[in-house]
Amino acid sequence: MDDLEIMELIAQGDERGMPELQKRYGALVRYVAAPILGSGAAVSDCVSEVYLRVLEKFSQFDPERGSLGAWLTAIARNTALNMARRGKNEVSHEMREDTPDPAPTPEELLLLAERREALARALNMLSFSDRALFYRKYYYMQPMSQIAAELGMTERAAEGRLYRIRKKLRECLGGEGYGRQ
Repeated sequence: MDDLEIMELIAQGDERGMPELQKRYGALVRYVAAPILGSGAAVSDCVSEVYLRVLEKFSQFDPERGSLGAWLTAIARNTALNMARRGKNEVSHEMREDTPDPAPTPEELLLLAERREALARALNMLSFSDRALFYRKYYYMQPMSQIAAELGMTERAAEGRLYRIRKKLRECLGGEGYGRQ
């Protein structure tokens, strides 16, 4: 069954849609979540959460903007990151009344948007393989050993290549301290 057929089943509320989606993309969702959450129950919980979010947000999927696999990958990554953050923040801390609001100011939001645009332009200047390596390390948070093994290179070679990519990006973005606060 192809993506279009799966999407039609889900859109129609047909109960065969989700099992087909899970069969086709289950391994990909686990592949994305595992480096962020480790293994075991957290990854399984994340996978379940991803499929719940797919059902909740299915009307937002636009095949013109990207493939079903890319959309699922983004949902899986964001869900895993949210779960990892929740896990780290389980200890609640009382805040004093004079604690400043952690929300960014309008100026900070504008700076963040400008930095995102600059980074996107710089990343688009990289070759496809360099961009893929960068995303695997910093977007999908995969360990260097996994990246190296899957790309057929030594960890040292992958680290060296990543170092050169970061150096190139730093030059494109205007220097050593770009983005540091």
